[in-house]
Amino acid sequence: MKVLIAMDSFKGSISSIEGSKAISAGIKEVYPEAQIVTLPLADGGEGTVEALIRATDGNVVEKEVMGPLKEKVTAVYGILGDGKTAIIETAAACGLPLVPSNQRNPLLTTTYGVGELIADAIDKGCREFVIGLGGSATNDAGIGMLQALGFRFYNKHNEEVGIDGQALKDIYKMELEHVNAKLKECTFRIACDVKNPLYGPMGAAYIFGPQKGATPEMVKQLDEGLKHFADIVQDALGVDINQIEGAGAAGGLGAAFSGFLNGQLQSGIDLVLEIIDMEKSMEGADFVITGEGKLDGQTSMGKAPLGVAQLAQKQGIPVIALAGGITEETAALNELGITSYFSIMNTPMSLEEAMEPKVTYTNLRTTATQLFRLLQAVQAVVKV
Repeated sequence: MKVLIAMDSFKGSISSIEGSKAISAGIKEVYPEAQIVTLPLADGGEGTVEALIRATDGNVVEKEVMGPLKEKVTAVYGILGDGKTAIIETAAACGLPLVPSNQRNPLLTTTYGVGELIADAIDKGCREFVIGLGGSATNDAGIGMLQALGFRFYNKHNEEVGIDGQALKDIYKMELEHVNAKLKECTFRIACDVKNPLYGPMGAAYIFGPQKGATPEMVKQLDEGLKHFADIVQDALGVDINQIEGAGAAGGLGAAFSGFLNGQLQSGIDLVLEIIDMEKSMEGADFVITGEGKLDGQTSMGKAPLGVAQLAQKQGIPVIALAGGITEETAALNELGITSYFSIMNTPMSLEEAMEPKVTYTNLRTTATQLFRLLQAVQAVVKV
């Protein structure tokens, strides 16, 4: 028997790697000789570097960069097994968890550190980039990142503007003479699952600004800055960065990658599955096991378990999904490739207890054991 385990993390509880180990151990209790292939997953957000490094036998790189509050932080990114592809989660350099709750103000935060990570990867020979957007504390439309890569933005007095969200409104012109020349050799694939434009009622400031600490007054100021910046870019480069689908992701980093670096924005899970060559790993599998912390309506909108299920469906492979929590909306997944789904909870407990890593590990292992004991019993009946 061959079983492919392709789990996302149970966020806040257990990593995709540890979750896969638990399920594998549960299966081995019943089928000691089973061939088990594990491919930890992520959908372009948290855990993407870890998942892709493991899947491609790559390396982790640590780099001290400028954090969102303009202080030094140690950020981590990965270089895949091919030695030429860098995988960067932007949140590693400008993520919301890096900013204490009482200091959150997207007028003052910057993406400069993201640009430093890209420059470091270029120096190490990388020319292919996979960028995971999401979880940023910023709303600077990526001007911090761009300045770290050599782009220059000036005010009306021919002085360089700042590197944060409040600097957007001061930009009068841009200059490209000092841009890192090696960027022309680079390609950027961007994992982005939001569709928001750069500015306006559905833009970066109004939709995501409040969760980053923006007051209504700040939101208005940020949105005006984003619009002003888009107008400057339109005049200088002839590119309408506002209308790019996903431009508002990560405080406007989507617009910066697409408009300045020719980045291609695509579904996070589709990008990850392509890189790890999931379809090839599925060949000959009898079952696929996937899952995440909670299966709900969001899962059916493109998260990791659905991406796995759709690939398995093409090959006619049954898919079992495991989760801590399951909602009524999850039933829709049965029509989208997931054969059956199960909660790993087996006794009443608080959310805090359920999310304890040891508890989650045990529950995953126990559930896997019981499912495959049932399968073993059914197979015995069929043989008779």
